[in-house]
Amino acid sequence: MLGTLSQPRTLVPELDRLKEQVSYLKFWQGIVVVTDISLGGWLISASDTAAPLTFVLAVAGVVLLSLGIVVLHRQVERRIDQIGKL
Repeated sequence: MLGTLSQPRTLVPELDRLKEQVSYLKFWQGIVVVTDISLGGWLISASDTAAPLTFVLAVAGVVLLSLGIVVLHRQVERRIDQIGKL
């Protein structure tokens, strides 16, 4: 009987922790998405006037930021799955 009463108390901090992690990851994912879109827009508008090195670095930045979005999305999905298992 005692074990069933104490179990919900241990799940609540874990649930709160996972919710906070999801919120934090979504915050950073939003920042990365905005940065990626901005850099992509700059590439489209300034591709003909940008120096070749700047253009290459910007393309690399878009690729890396896009990969970062995917990684953050997977982290959020994992946390949501963990919440669902509680």
